[in-house]
Amino acid sequence: MQALKTANSESILASVLQSLDGDKGEDIVQINLRGKSEMGDYMVIASGRSTRQVSAMAEKLQDRLKQEFGLISKTEGKETGDWVLVDTGDVIVHIFRPEVREFYQLEKMWQPGKVSAG
Repeated sequence: MQALKTANSESILASVLQSLDGDKGEDIVQINLRGKSEMGDYMVIASGRSTRQVSAMAEKLQDRLKQEFGLISKTEGKETGDWVLVDTGDVIVHIFRPEVREFYQLEKMWQPGKVSAG
């Protein structure tokens, strides 16, 4: 039996990024939430090309976090696969189909210094 890794926000973040990259996630963005929100330390946003890929990426991520850290994460949206939220507590992961991601534009809400000239 393999020993579980220590679960802190940095180790969870590293595992999330590795999992999404390994599953061919696209446009992976990490946002540091410390000092901005109490909901978690990091937010990760990624895209999958289809509803099937989005759901599969979320499921594999959940399995990986359980295997590595013994972490049971909450998910929402896996049934439809347009936008899946995986909440690990310290790291909030959003996996979108590209057109859904473009519609909600979460990065623009959370990333600093992105002011458009009007």
